[in-house]
Amino acid sequence: MHIHILGICGTFMGGLALLARELGMTVSGSDANVYPPMSDQLKSAGIDVREGYESSHLEPAPDLVVMGNAMSRGNPAVEYVLNKGLPYVSGPQWLNEHVLPGKWVLAVAGTHGKTTTSSLLAWILEHAGMSPGFLIGGVPDNFGETARLGATPFFVIEADEYDTAFFDKRSKFVHYMARTLVINNLEFDHADIFDDLAAIQKQFHHLIRTVPEQGLIISPQEKAIEQVYAMGCWTPRQYIGANEDWQATLQKNDGSVFDVSYKDQSSTVTWGMLGQHNVNNALAAIAAAHHVGVTVEHACEALSLFAGVKRRLELKGEINDIRVYDDFAHHPTAIATTIAGLRAKIGNRRLIAVLEPRSNTMKMGVHQETLAQSLIQADRVLLFQDADLKWSLKQVTEELGDHVSVFDSVDNIVQALVKDAKAGDEIVVMSNGGFGGIHQKILTALESL
Repeated sequence: MHIHILGICGTFMGGLALLARELGMTVSGSDANVYPPMSDQLKSAGIDVREGYESSHLEPAPDLVVMGNAMSRGNPAVEYVLNKGLPYVSGPQWLNEHVLPGKWVLAVAGTHGKTTTSSLLAWILEHAGMSPGFLIGGVPDNFGETARLGATPFFVIEADEYDTAFFDKRSKFVHYMARTLVINNLEFDHADIFDDLAAIQKQFHHLIRTVPEQGLIISPQEKAIEQVYAMGCWTPRQYIGANEDWQATLQKNDGSVFDVSYKDQSSTVTWGMLGQHNVNNALAAIAAAHHVGVTVEHACEALSLFAGVKRRLELKGEINDIRVYDDFAHHPTAIATTIAGLRAKIGNRRLIAVLEPRSNTMKMGVHQETLAQSLIQADRVLLFQDADLKWSLKQVTEELGDHVSVFDSVDNIVQALVKDAKAGDEIVVMSNGGFGGIHQKILTALESL
């Protein structure tokens, strides 16, 4: 079977392509933006990826076209598929039909931490000898790939609330048939498709409707999540957090060492991750793994060997005692927790935050009232005012004062960083895109000093 994937370089669709290839299918795809790390994974898997959305990419006709949710009417490839009557399906529906039947699906949902928690959970199961399949919106360093079928019925999936396709406006996660469900947290996001938090909660209610009575839902006891449960929940629940079913006690303030307890089981995690948010992610992953038979002790042992996830406070390099990190933070809460975790680790070293407000919600200005506060723990802030940003960053500069600067080009940011750089600096670059290759540009410029 030959499938052609439109939007193949997105993390979800790229992972789907790898699964299809592993199933023995012939896979090709098109995308407007072809760049690493996904493009590298696809190439190494022997998948033909073409730049742009030319109708010629669909000749000769594939057996099935799989549509990414970034595809919309007016796209030349989409119009060609419709005009020619080619069979097509959304990515989540394809996954539902070809990969997930017969699987015990462990799904990780929520506004923040999905990629990290999914990666932690997959690694715990792997370390326990359970060889899970997975589809994750990032690249866990313990695996070096974003997706695989696995050798057992267990399948870990990052469960995104974004809509499925231009012809299916349900959230993607309703297709996944979760038996073990983690809801990390719930805040307003994706303002390009949701009017308010209530609209997102409705989709989470639909998700909960699909979880069987013999399954399990794991979450913190947060107001927004409890409101979803109040709409109807038919599945047992376990809670994570202080004085809850699953508890974590920090042994170091930066979150690098913590104790885990559940009923009569307890153990300690000593790992390379930072921040209370990652401790919460770990607790949720341990609880989910426990649901399929992994003891607390074995789960904590696995996390002590966890190597991290690309683009989640990933150290890109160190030059002259100046460290440069890459982080995917795209929401004020994620930005604040990332900075807080790093601050707890580095103490008085100077922390420089470089931010590209790139998500659709950020571009619309939905978070402009809370953005400045999320950056408050940084000693210096450099903001990128992209031409596509629909609001001025002036308000942020007014709130943060003279330690924040706004730039309209990546090269100017790099120049300003290098001019001011000194030994002991910690530079964290935050964006959910490529940011013009800024990480390597910074490291190259530092080497030339």
